Amino acid sequence: MGWALGQALRSGAAIQLLLFAAAAPPAVALDAAPSPGSCPAAIHSEPIGANGGGAPSGLTPGPAVSPSAASPAAAAPDYRDRISTTPLGWPRLDRWCVWVEPLSSTGPQILWEQRWLEAVDHALSQWQSLLPLVRVEDPGAAQIRILRRRPPLRQDSNGRIYASNGRSILELRRVLRGERPRLEPSVEVLLSPGQRQPAIEAAALHELGHAIGLWGHSDQPGDAMAAIPGANPVLSLSERDRATVRWLYQQPTHFGIPLPP
Repeated sequence: MGWALGQALRSGAAIQLLLFAAAAPPAVALDAAPSPGSCPAAIHSEPIGANGGGAPSGLTPGPAVSPSAASPAAAAPDYRDRISTTPLGWPRLDRWCVWVEPLSSTGPQILWEQRWLEAVDHALSQWQSLLPLVRVEDPGAAQIRILRRRPPLRQDSNGRIYASNGRSILELRRVLRGERPRLEPSVEVLLSPGQRQPAIEAAALHELGHAIGLWGHSDQPGDAMAAIPGANPVLSLSERDRATVRWLYQQPTHFGIPLPP
């Protein structure tokens, strides 16, 4: 959770800064279907810009958009005005290849790892109802890698140390997977295994929202992407989550488009 303006919320997100100019990109249809061999391993991959350390700063507020028309007392049907973009546009792909850290233990710890994996699977299935997310066995073929790891402690602007259940780290890369390179968002998702299964699932649902392009937070506690969660873990996408994703995937981006020779 958390995003590039450095706000300390339920979890943290970081991005490597990209500075690149290009022509206006096309929008990509949301319902693009995976094809056989759609997740080849990277032949070559390199970051295409970095912010040199310090506070995350690669995301910028999205272009001015009108929150949907709604009465003042009612929540808007989506939160498009609360998510951020990059200098190349929205960091999203029409098809995501996802690697999930497999089970590694055969002792007593295997039970906890199985619970973690089940929670991640359930969260993935929620987003798969909206987007093509292809599971892969090779982390080199994935743009999203989900690790069973406790995020490092962080320090807020007041010097207070805090922990988070999950964190998403975004890096923008130039990747060669075929004949021509393309720009890709690359996301590492850290999810702590030391939680109750509903908490893991809620954290996974939220962090995967960041991973697929929702770099920002909702102001409503019932949304999976809420900045401040409610009393109970959110284990399913709200209609506002779904509406925001549908809007996002109609916006132009330079990611996933083969670069000119």
